[in-house]
Amino acid sequence: MIAPIITGATPRTLIWFSTGAASYAAAKIALRSHPDAILVRCETSNEDADNYRFEADAERALSRKVTILQSDRYSSVWNVWQRRRYIAGVAGAPCTGEMKIAPRLAFQLPTDIHVFGYTADAADVVRFERLKETYFEMSLMAPLITAGVTKQGALAMVERDGLSLPRSYALGFQNANCLGTGCGKATSPGYWSLYRKHYPAEFARTAEYSREIGARLARLDGKRVFIDEIPDGYPTTEAIIPACDLLCQITEEDET
Repeated sequence: MIAPIITGATPRTLIWFSTGAASYAAAKIALRSHPDAILVRCETSNEDADNYRFEADAERALSRKVTILQSDRYSSVWNVWQRRRYIAGVAGAPCTGEMKIAPRLAFQLPTDIHVFGYTADAADVVRFERLKETYFEMSLMAPLITAGVTKQGALAMVERDGLSLPRSYALGFQNANCLGTGCGKATSPGYWSLYRKHYPAEFARTAEYSREIGARLARLDGKRVFIDEIPDGYPTTEAIIPACDLLCQITEEDET
């Protein structure tokens, strides 16, 4: 459900939560300077069950409830894929647009300040720069980039607060999201090999449907392939090990 929009003279600060470690760490930092910030999440109906356990733990740790936004056109990522008959490609991923961007645009106000959980890892910095270029009219913050906190540091910040990380990280996934179908934007054969290992039924469903619509999601030896063409036993992506380096420690000490 979309919460009522409250207008006023003071701009709202929206912290975009995604049931993962980085968004928790970003929220923790942002709430120090923006204590009235609103935690917001776009429901995709595509998360591992343990993500919702983590979200409940995060709400208690941050003393905040997460406002849930949902698409009024689609019930899930799988529903988007089936109705659009498109998973991902040169035109992007419709599931992202329909399940995340559209609800956000319906909820936000021009005066809002937006906080995202991009980390100081090089790939995330590039993504955040691209976001700023695309939505140049929005006021955007990435406190983990500002503080120099990497994905490893974000995981460590969660553990230092006494929270159990979503189980997907221990399984080897570098992000905690979209485990009901697998991430349609992922091209890494290592990712899909890992997904097949831990979510065989969901992998089979996605593999069958991607063949039905001709979506070669993975890139293997420089060529686009169907995900069920990835050889059995193909090396999987490796888990991120939580590690609080100097910048992470400084960020934690700033709280005291």
